[in-house]
Amino acid sequence: MLGRAGNPPARRHPALTTTKNLEILAYEESPIGAICLRRRELLSKPGTVVTEITLDHMMLMSSWNSASEEALSRCALELHPGRELRTLIGGLGLGCTAHALLRSDRVAELEVVEMLPQVIEWLAQGLVPLSDALNGDTRLTVNEGDVYAKLAKPPEHQHDLILVDVDHSPDEPLAEANASFYTEAGLTRAKQHLTPDGLLGVWSYSDSPPFVEALGRVFREVRVETESFYNPMVGEEETNWLFYARD
Repeated sequence: MLGRAGNPPARRHPALTTTKNLEILAYEESPIGAICLRRRELLSKPGTVVTEITLDHMMLMSSWNSASEEALSRCALELHPGRELRTLIGGLGLGCTAHALLRSDRVAELEVVEMLPQVIEWLAQGLVPLSDALNGDTRLTVNEGDVYAKLAKPPEHQHDLILVDVDHSPDEPLAEANASFYTEAGLTRAKQHLTPDGLLGVWSYSDSPPFVEALGRVFREVRVETESFYNPMVGEEETNWLFYARD
């Protein structure tokens, strides 16, 4: 599914005014609103070109700020010592989480489930910065679908790592139907998709004590990590939250 926003001040502010330095790569209607893929040169840093996704003219994600998306994969790999890992990511976005996971030779295969076909097509057409690296990796499969619906059903096979990078936060999902995933019942269903030593990871722009409590009722071990970085696009530090759980 289309990735989510980061901290509201950093990721959900209105898109900047179009200038001669801005190129619209794709603009299409979708079930969740008008999605736009654009590339622009930062006026504050001449020569620095970033790729961004907006939803209804509100910023969703930028290649300029991918630290927490990459950290979601990096921390998961640090927590899981296994090799020949079978992995699943919910949400493609600009591909940062997937690319970070595939940098490890311990990953044997990666399935990405993305709801919007437009986002999948952007990758296939080479419109996002990581297209060449991702399209050239035979371990990667990108499927159209709803990762929450997939995790709510009995598994066809299990994964060593499942990373969900879709909603703004457990308390602010992009779609009302997503909310059930963050409950004890939803997590219990999702847990069936993990191997006995498997790890679940979830990205969020903010803390969510109710979600941590739900994780604790379903899994034996819960770990919360934060990723902070200075965001020059808004002139302030941003902190994102990474939730991990396993038995």
